[in-house]
Amino acid sequence: MAEALKYGDRIHLQNAYKNWAGGYLDTNGQSTATGGVYGVSTADSPNRGQGTGTWEVASADGKAAGTPVASGDLITLRNLYSPAGSYLDTNGHAPAEQKKSGAKYDVHTAKGADRGTGTAEWRVLAQTSDPKDGLVHIGDTVHLWNVYGGNGGFLETNGAGPAAGKYDVVTNAYYNRAENVADWRISRA
Repeated sequence: MAEALKYGDRIHLQNAYKNWAGGYLDTNGQSTATGGVYGVSTADSPNRGQGTGTWEVASADGKAAGTPVASGDLITLRNLYSPAGSYLDTNGHAPAEQKKSGAKYDVHTAKGADRGTGTAEWRVLAQTSDPKDGLVHIGDTVHLWNVYGGNGGFLETNGAGPAAGKYDVVTNAYYNRAENVADWRISRA
């Protein structure tokens, strides 16, 4: 039986693009966005740099640490690269080239989970799970849907990443634009 994901857990998120070769969600370089801390891309390893690919799950609805995460819950993801951490956040519009394939917003990290209303809040949606108890489990494949403006889009890989990165990360209007780019598998950090 798979272990349930709980608030306070530290995780890695692996992207399913090209049969799970999309890399691990990672912070990489200083953000150029207003209010941004780090850029976000994927990396070949979940441990490219200490904490760059490690994310702490918290409830955006005030659920206590240790409480199991249910599919459909509203969460925040705090990256553990720096001592204070920074939050996965939509910030600015996606580049024009990415918009041609449905991209909506660029993704960076922010100092807090409240830079803009909903910009750092993600609805976690499990594709399926075992057992089928409504919870998200370690090993599950999920979609992360941003709630900025009521519809911030699905977290996905899209285009080449920066130096030391694999693919860029943005949000998209479509949950499966191509080759499972918006599928993320949870593993324990």
